[in-house]
Amino acid sequence: MANHAHTVLDILVNNHPGVMAHVTGLFSRRAFNVEAILCLPVADTSTSRIWLLVNEDGRLDQMMRQMRKLQDVYEVTASAEHTKVFADLASVMSSESNQSMAG
Repeated sequence: MANHAHTVLDILVNNHPGVMAHVTGLFSRRAFNVEAILCLPVADTSTSRIWLLVNEDGRLDQMMRQMRKLQDVYEVTASAEHTKVFADLASVMSSESNQSMAG
């Protein structure tokens, strides 16, 4: 994760089975790697917010336009500010992994 500039795609979607597969399938079909995923329901749980950590790439604008065409996607924005959340999670997960291996 440390060798490339990253950004987070913040995607507000309809919360029902299969939406994550539609979103990630879009990336898979275009051989665009997703480094990390965070997804939680929001508000009344009828919607979810997906954060995808991705490499900044010349294709990113096109990916965002394609996502906006998906029926269950309400909003897509990009923000480099949220990358710290993933760095913090990676630190916690690394720490947990080290503790598991030690004990």
